Parts: sequence; structure tokens; C-alpha cells
Amino acid sequence: MPITRYLGACLLAISAVGALSQSTTSDSVRWSESVSQNYLVYPDQVYGFQSGTQLKLDVWQAQTDVPVPTIIYYHGGGWFFGDRTGAVPYFMPWVARGWNVVNVEYRMSGTAPAPAAAEDARCALRWVYRNAKQFHLDTSRIIVTGHSAGGHLALMAGMLQDSDGLDDDCPADETLDVPMKVAAVVDWYGPTDLWDLIQGANRKTYAVTWFAGIAERATEAKQVSPIHYVHPGLPPILILHGDEDPTVPYSQSRHLHALLDSAHQPNELYTVPGGKHGMFGKEADERAYERVWDFLEKYVPALPARGQDPLDTAKERVMH
Repeated sequence: MPITRYLGACLLAISAVGALSQSTTSDSVRWSESVSQNYLVYPDQVYGFQSGTQLKLDVWQAQTDVPVPTIIYYHGGGWFFGDRTGAVPYFMPWVARGWNVVNVEYRMSGTAPAPAAAEDARCALRWVYRNAKQFHLDTSRIIVTGHSAGGHLALMAGMLQDSDGLDDDCPADETLDVPMKVAAVVDWYGPTDLWDLIQGANRKTYAVTWFAGIAERATEAKQVSPIHYVHPGLPPILILHGDEDPTVPYSQSRHLHALLDSAHQPNELYTVPGGKHGMFGKEADERAYERVWDFLEKYVPALPARGQDPLDTAKERVMH
């Protein structure tokens, strides 16, 4: 049964992103007071079973009878900590715009090493395709996004092709007869070159931990590095990164951006001057989200115009 049991607990997070929702403070407060009328939350949906554990996600479904834009959100935490319940504030800007949200849990390094989390990211995308009709998830307007390790997983989910093999252990889906693809990727400072993080000049403990116990680390690192999946036909990719990030090197985003440019694939690198690892500051965050909305309006088909509620657009589609 759908429930709204933790919507009330999220109202503080919602009001914190009022400036990002293109409305005045009073409008934001009124919106937060009525959010339970506009959304149902379907928690703990099982999208797979691996490493002796159920893989779960939550669906935040906008209340409309037609599909609306949908984001798949992957939380951060270096692949070794964090969970989806703590990720709610990060996707509130999307909820404030009336989008569906699929909030994904995945295996941490303490449960399974690489490439487990990347496999889970792909399996969650398959689940969305299989269950799109039930939850009104528009498969032509799926955006994958996340922060830090979640940004990496968004890149992996959006850049891979079915033939790359990381989907092989996903639950069988005989009804899925079309190739999976996403409309765009929004990557917030995600790692792109794992070999650099486990053996190169930018070696990081969190990355080394993800590869603990793996004999062929070079092979596995390549398998989960987005820089090795640049090919024709990629979805548009927006990369947002602070140029003073001490945790995920800014140079990694620059490298991916250069590869995408060389391959003539649509992409943008939005640099936050002086930005650390996700600590951009209020004004810088607002400018970053402005860039996100501009990017999506440019590349994703039939998105609502700036300032227009997607739920209102959906209602108009039903009427016509």
C-alpha cells in the first residue's frame, strides 16, 4: 500500500530548497503544506537480490494519471557508507518541480566489492523500465543523477549499453523488449577514472576499499570507469564540479568532458570556482541548479517550460 509516513519528516528539507523551486518563500511554504496531496511514496520496492540481501528503492510518485519526467537518484558516500533515507534533501529540488523520483539503495563495499554498486545501478534502471506503467514513470524522460559516488553510478547507468555485461545478473525481464536508455545524465562531481583513484597520483582510501580483495584490479577498475564508455549515441551529460574538490579530483571531470567533446557527444562541464566536495554554498548551489534546469530544457524532449508545474502540463495532456 502507498504511504506518506515520512513526508512530514521531510518538510524541513523541502523548505530548505524553496529558492531552487523558482518560487517565493511564501509560495514554497504553501507548496510544502500541500505536498502530501501531490505525492505518494511507495517505499521498499525490491528491485533485486544479491550478496544475500534485498536491493530496495523508493518511488515518489506525482499524483497524475499520465507519465511525468522521472529522475533516478543514487546517493553518495564513496561506495562504503550512506543510504537512500539520508538522500532525501538532495532530490527535493526535483520534487519541488513535480517530477517523479526513484531513490535507489545499492550494495556498499562492505557487502560486495566493485563492480557490485554499478551492477545495482543498472538493475535499478531495468526495474524502472519494467514498472513504468504502474508508477507513471515516463521512460522517454528519465534523468539519472547523484552526488559523488552517486554521480559515478548515474554515469554508469546512463552511459553503458546492454551489451556491456553489467546487466547480466539483473532479474529476468522478458517483457522488456526495448534497449534501455536515459534522456540525460546529471553528474554531481562523480569519479570517472577508478584506476587513478586506486593506483594513480590521486589514490583515495575510499576507492581502494571498494576494490579490496580483487585480484585483477586494473581490469575491474576499467570496467567501472565512465571514461571507458564514451561512444556514439550517448545521452546528453551535464557534469557539475568544484575546482578545489579534495575528495574527487576536478581533473577527472575535465578528462571526461574532453573525451566527450572529442567524440562529439553532447555534454557540458559546469565549474564551481573554489567549490569543495559538495560544499558550494547557498548562492553557488542556486546557480548550479539554474544550470541543471537550462541544460534539461535544452536537451530533454517536451519538458515543461521554466516556471510551469509538470503536473499542470500532465493534466493538459490528459485533456487534449
